[in-house]
Amino acid sequence: MSADMSYELSAKTEQQLPVRRKDKALKLARKLAGQKYLQIMALLGVAWMIIFNYIPMYSVIIAFKEFNIIHSVHDAPWVGLEHFREFLDDDELPGVIWNTVGMSVLKLIIAFPLPIIFALFLNELRSLKLKKFVQTISYLPHFLSWVILGGILTTWLADVGFVNHLLMALGIIDEPISYLAEPSYFWSIVITSDIWKELGWSAIIYLAAIAGVSPEMYEAATIDGAGRFQKMWFVTLPSIRSTIAILFILAVSGILNSNFDQILVLRNSLNESASNVIDVYVYQTGIISSRYSYSAAVGLFKSIIALILLLGANQVSKKLNDTSLF
Repeated sequence: MSADMSYELSAKTEQQLPVRRKDKALKLARKLAGQKYLQIMALLGVAWMIIFNYIPMYSVIIAFKEFNIIHSVHDAPWVGLEHFREFLDDDELPGVIWNTVGMSVLKLIIAFPLPIIFALFLNELRSLKLKKFVQTISYLPHFLSWVILGGILTTWLADVGFVNHLLMALGIIDEPISYLAEPSYFWSIVITSDIWKELGWSAIIYLAAIAGVSPEMYEAATIDGAGRFQKMWFVTLPSIRSTIAILFILAVSGILNSNFDQILVLRNSLNESASNVIDVYVYQTGIISSRYSYSAAVGLFKSIIALILLLGANQVSKKLNDTSLF
């Protein structure tokens, strides 16, 4: 090809580029116009996130200042890492970390697999009416606040409550037990009630993933002579493996997050040694004691650890399962 022909082709291409860009812009404009109501809803969500999640992030600098409500964030004096050192030197820190990590790890071990198992068995129900009934009953507690459920649990677990009456009638215990007054029972109560409230709701995403499994895979397994449990193990579970991995990564990153509402309604002065977690500690120091800078430092410390756990779990999942968030 001669130099003149190459020059003519490149010139034509350069002339066509603005036209192509204009066509793409027009197509995009038409698409957005056709989706204007969806775009408005999306923009409202983005605006809400910016206003309530991103703009307040500026105030995280109070973790490095001595802030009080009399002065503005800008005028508060800098103290550097003083609040972080104070937190790490606090005598309550070992107990707070132990309670937070202990309950979260137990929830990860016990509560995380249960929605997967529940979704697998729920998917195997032949009767559609029974399936809908079980699913509705299972996720109904999710829509009740912990204030309501906490009141129910407090009544059930009282000395004269339903649980003590049932256990005494069955001959399992001889005298009533004040479960919420005993620190040794608190973790079990928290984990059990969390499973009760969130089991059905957490299973929905797994049921959605199972619904996307190709029926041809089940037909092939049937031809090979696989039973129902073999299909679950060799077809369904591998097909939703990526969904499980993503949710597991998010669960690991939230190990330092305890269910604040749940803990707050179930804790009392008698079980304080087992119920004092990081979120409650931040609430007590920040809101009740008005130590805003100190509580901001503790919250920032927790967020940094959560980020490290997220990155670590993401890398491990990428290497072992070839699935990751990013």
